[in-house]
Amino acid sequence: MLVTNEQLKSLVLKNGLIDEKGFAQIEEDAKNAGYTIAETLVEKDIVSDENLGILISDFLKVPFIVLAKTTIAPDVFNIVPEKMARKKKVIPFARDAAGVKIAMVDPSDKELTSMISKKIGLPVIVFLATDQDISNTLRIYRKDLQRTFDQLIKTSEIPMSKIVDLLIDYAYQDKASDIHIEPEEKNSLVRFRIDGILQDVLFLPKSLHDQIVTRIKILSRLRTDEHLSPQDGKMRINLEEEEIDVRVSIMPVTEGEKAVLRLLSSKFRKFSLIDLGMNEKDLKKVTNAYSKTYGMILSTGPTGSGKTTSIYAILKILNTREKNITTIEDPAEYRIKGVNQINVNAKTNLTFANGLRSILRQDPNIIFVGEIRDSETAGIAVNASLTGHLVLSTLHTNDAATALPRLIDMNIEPFLVASTVNVIIAQRLVRKICEMCKGTRVITKEELLKNLPQEIINKYIGEKNSIIIYQGSGCKICHLTGYSGRIGVFEVLEVTKDIRDLITKRQDSDVLLQKAIEQGLTTMLDDGLEKVMKGLTTIEEVLRVTKIQNK
Repeated sequence: MLVTNEQLKSLVLKNGLIDEKGFAQIEEDAKNAGYTIAETLVEKDIVSDENLGILISDFLKVPFIVLAKTTIAPDVFNIVPEKMARKKKVIPFARDAAGVKIAMVDPSDKELTSMISKKIGLPVIVFLATDQDISNTLRIYRKDLQRTFDQLIKTSEIPMSKIVDLLIDYAYQDKASDIHIEPEEKNSLVRFRIDGILQDVLFLPKSLHDQIVTRIKILSRLRTDEHLSPQDGKMRINLEEEEIDVRVSIMPVTEGEKAVLRLLSSKFRKFSLIDLGMNEKDLKKVTNAYSKTYGMILSTGPTGSGKTTSIYAILKILNTREKNITTIEDPAEYRIKGVNQINVNAKTNLTFANGLRSILRQDPNIIFVGEIRDSETAGIAVNASLTGHLVLSTLHTNDAATALPRLIDMNIEPFLVASTVNVIIAQRLVRKICEMCKGTRVITKEELLKNLPQEIINKYIGEKNSIIIYQGSGCKICHLTGYSGRIGVFEVLEVTKDIRDLITKRQDSDVLLQKAIEQGLTTMLDDGLEKVMKGLTTIEEVLRVTKIQNK
């Protein structure tokens, strides 16, 4: 580490960025999220990544460089091989009569600078750059995927192992969650799911498709002689940055076999609830709920809305040595150290309901049920929460209020639902505006009226005829989409005494929602529009995920 936590504390206090109490909270948040103090300061918007770099460089008396604002000649960039650049976080960015200027995350690495100087026969001038800036720059200057593969398949012996490894490595660098390898009539199409959206990234000759799928089957310990039945497996891949698990699904389609690889990176899952986009008011409701030793916390939304990630963020906070936390999932995607995670297994009759019964005999404090799918699981989960256990689970409902009648539909008595559920989190994921190509635009009230109700518009812009909002113009970092990364939009329904009374009277979700709004609930639409006003996302994204229609 370049500076100690005490030195970092002194720097941010001296510059008036935070007070003693605020820094103590940052330390606590960093510990809970598994982040460094520096990462947490940036995540909490106490200081920008660039300004923190400037503070540290001034302290270390090392010049600072922002690579995002620097044009680098290809011959200079290639002085250090890409593999080493990624591993050591070092980028040469300029060359003149004095020598070669290099940006480093750790300028104190004399062994590396000596090696580079010896290799090129020139003096090396060291600059400090931030980890994020170097990572983004490496993505910009990385060779084009299609060109890389075109060169690779021109060789006399095409190495299948290298093709699969490269696909996974490129997907990881692009922060893709999934790789789709699809046989078409004339080609094999490779698509990456980035920020929830599938993007075409590569066309390969159809003749290579079967060989690639066979290589994936071998790595996943699947049958290579089976081509007419679906197969599921898992593999572990060593990358420069980390060892990742890859979940594999092979499915026969009309043109051959389609392979889908899901990348399960723990590095990209270091999320706290604030990182996920939850505001302070909603965070307080959730904190009150998980601070209790009993009751239920439910996370709702469609597949891919980040429900499990939110629950994992809570489990990481609750995960201490004096608590026994057990989960039953289908499957457990991410390993949490110190938590007992069980996979549902239909072959051995290990269902959610049967697993939950067994968990209750394991003396648990906290239980996470991956999903409440049926009346039996719902009944056991409710009874567990009544008998002194904190139960967390997910439900497939469109909003927070609908989850309550849904439990009643599963034959849970209304008074039991009312007395056990502490809080319900409903959420969607929206794409964040790319910081590298972010700009402003003016949007008029007339444009807004095409998609939003009048009362919503009045709430946010009042009597104004137009407002300034943000958007990304598209760059290499964001694959010309204008978006990079995702953030959640939430509504958190706290089950108050009034809500309990309405549940007991079997009131429908509309009545429950109205009462919750009266008591201060922020809907997903409102939360999304607040993020639009802060420049985090766009109106189009919020409308896409909330599916609001102007009536």
